[in-house]
Amino acid sequence: QVQLVESGGGSVPAGGSLRLSCAYTHNIYCMGWFRQAPGKEREGVATIERLGRTNYADSVKGRFTISKDNLKNTLYLQMTSLKPEDSAMYYCAAVGGLCGWYPSDFVYWGQGTQVTVSS
Repeated sequence: QVQLVESGGGSVPAGGSLRLSCAYTHNIYCMGWFRQAPGKEREGVATIERLGRTNYADSVKGRFTISKDNLKNTLYLQMTSLKPEDSAMYYCAAVGGLCGWYPSDFVYWGQGTQVTVSS
């Protein structure tokens, strides 16, 4: 059983930066970040595979960076140039197989960390 615990959320003004962290108990092949705003479906933000291949949502390309530190068992999401539309609950997720892009492709989930970007 993989356990995931997110941290690092908060409130920032537009244009600001945040770094989210996700501590995990087992190094698993695919990990990712998802987000869900009130009244909207959960959506993929970024994924990273064990060998380092990454994928990003078009809306965050060039602004967000996903990375992993396997020595610290921690997944990161560095977010820059934040926009009000980035406001959401952000979730860390993992799966033992190849990375998909939809929430249903992932098995393990954290509890989430809130990100609020003010205009």
